[in-house]
Amino acid sequence: MSEYLWHCPFCDTDQIVSSEGMQASFSDLTAENAEGPRRLVVKFVVCPNPKCRQFALDASLHLLTISGNRGYTGKHLKTWNLVPPSRARTFPVSIPRAVLEDYREACLVAETSPKAASALARRCLSGMLRDFWSVQPGSLSDEFRQVKGTADPLTWEAVESVRNTGLIGPRMESEGAEIQDSEPGESQLLIGLIETLIHDWYVNRDVRRKRLAEIKQIAETGRSEPAVPSAE
Repeated sequence: MSEYLWHCPFCDTDQIVSSEGMQASFSDLTAENAEGPRRLVVKFVVCPNPKCRQFALDASLHLLTISGNRGYTGKHLKTWNLVPPSRARTFPVSIPRAVLEDYREACLVAETSPKAASALARRCLSGMLRDFWSVQPGSLSDEFRQVKGTADPLTWEAVESVRNTGLIGPRMESEGAEIQDSEPGESQLLIGLIETLIHDWYVNRDVRRKRLAEIKQIAETGRSEPAVPSAE
């Protein structure tokens, strides 16, 4: 197998995984049943980062195509994340507990209950807006409108791209936690937006704080050092 880019859910870094770090096996269902032949693929991936080396495990269900005496993996039908139980990312900064819990739970139920995942994701977005920007409570759309002129233009472009997808925008007109119908892929779009905003707001703010603290420390160190007399 050729190398491929893989994002480790444990150390939150992109890694190049080779055949040595990936093991897969499969089991085929060929007995007569109401759905037809199926193939279950189980895959282990070990993070190549020497500081991590954690393994991820997932199982995926596919159609099974039989030709002669051989079976071939067909269309992907479903994936179960087993270790870790979801694809929730870790972040190197402090995030409000309620925001983080909604995000992680949305990731956990994204496959089994897209409606619940979308509702949790909208509530998470609302919590972020109220915490980071101190917006006045309202519908999710109203809360986003309050930061339209303040948020970074590229960040706002990401927000608008999600809001303008299908019926996501109209559903944002209600309170964030309300469970509504969900389009295919909606919860994943909202989860992706959450991850983008966490990075653009919380992570970048922490980076700026650390950089300013370093500059301040350098400046204070410079002031405390005695001046070196010039040689005459």
